[in-house]
Amino acid sequence: MSKPANVIDVTDATFQKEVIERSMTTPVVVDLWATWCGPCKTLGPILEKVIGATNSKVVLAKIDVDKNPGVARAFQVQSIPAVYAMKDGQPVDGFMGALPEHQVKEFVNKLIPGGEVIDVATLLARGDEASLREALKLEPTNEDVVLALAALLLQKNEVTDALEILQKVPQTLKITALVERAKAMFVPDDNFATQLDALLPLVKTDEEARRQFLQILETMGPGDPRTGTYRRKMTGMLFA
Repeated sequence: MSKPANVIDVTDATFQKEVIERSMTTPVVVDLWATWCGPCKTLGPILEKVIGATNSKVVLAKIDVDKNPGVARAFQVQSIPAVYAMKDGQPVDGFMGALPEHQVKEFVNKLIPGGEVIDVATLLARGDEASLREALKLEPTNEDVVLALAALLLQKNEVTDALEILQKVPQTLKITALVERAKAMFVPDDNFATQLDALLPLVKTDEEARRQFLQILETMGPGDPRTGTYRRKMTGMLFA
């Protein structure tokens, strides 16, 4: 998984720009770590998750102390992991050792004036559509989020949107069950199927018919349960 945009690797050479200068406008959390450090492997992902959820209101600067001894000396590091919060070019807070996620959140929350870290669990607990869509942006393959949002959309009879979301994640038993429920609720209010049935026999030999067929499928979109069926029918016709 790629790092959030506000999680960066910093070296001795880039420390002045990426930490000192950046902290004049945005709080920067410095994570001093090393590959051989067991607690660092526990703390690192927690820092990335919590700070990644701040939507760039806080930046995480990760520094490998073995490769960047200059920064380690500047902070007079005695043991790692060592974490420092930087504002206006100066350290304002810090801790050593691996803390649990809730304590890391408290540490980061204090750096955001009037703000808090909103993570997927918080958004999921809220349960409204806006919160669930925000959670989906943060973790697009989170099954609990997908199920909650799709179920909410089905309650509102927004079947196509629900199916489109459900089809973007691995088809577990729970996902498949909700897909089948959504398909059973789907009632088309168009004549796309009639048009596609008329064009299907022509798609192999008639380029314009093939173009119209594909255009209709694109209009229907991946959330329409007929789309996959007609794509398979077209493939079968083309290679028959």
